[in-house]
Amino acid sequence: MRRGPGFRRQGFTLVELTVTIMLGMALSAMCLSLFNQQMAFLRIYKAQSFLTEEAPIINMHVSHLVGKSERFRLHLSVTDALAGTNPQSGASPVLVLNSRQPDGVVRAAILSFENRGSGLALYYYVVPLSGVLGTPQWYITKVPTNIAFSVSQGILLMTLTGPNGEIITYSGAMTQ
Repeated sequence: MRRGPGFRRQGFTLVELTVTIMLGMALSAMCLSLFNQQMAFLRIYKAQSFLTEEAPIINMHVSHLVGKSERFRLHLSVTDALAGTNPQSGASPVLVLNSRQPDGVVRAAILSFENRGSGLALYYYVVPLSGVLGTPQWYITKVPTNIAFSVSQGILLMTLTGPNGEIITYSGAMTQ
């Protein structure tokens, strides 16, 4: 069958359609590969965020509090810390810090890693002169799964366990 001179071809040939579909599939595969790579990078970054963001802030707050103290004690519970009974030298979740105020009065503060109903957190208490402890002043962090204070050869150690099992140990000695 012969086509006349005024006939215009409409549509694409099978080869043109195949090339177009193959280019679209190649571009889609590259985009999906880049997306998967980005998601893997974000998972790695999020897993390390405790080490790079949260742990240094915890260290800054705790080292500031310990640096102002004259002495410390370790206990297994806040109740023992208030009563001054059952001091520990091994891994303990409660740290009592005693510091001298400008007027000469010695005041105590407590760092306690405990669950107060909203999950585990490292709480900071100021012990009033009356000795009756109220609610914590504030909490330092809620990210770690465990915090343990211990003493080794007179050096205070704080071991943090992160949400992905990371373990960091900070140490410091009292200066006289």
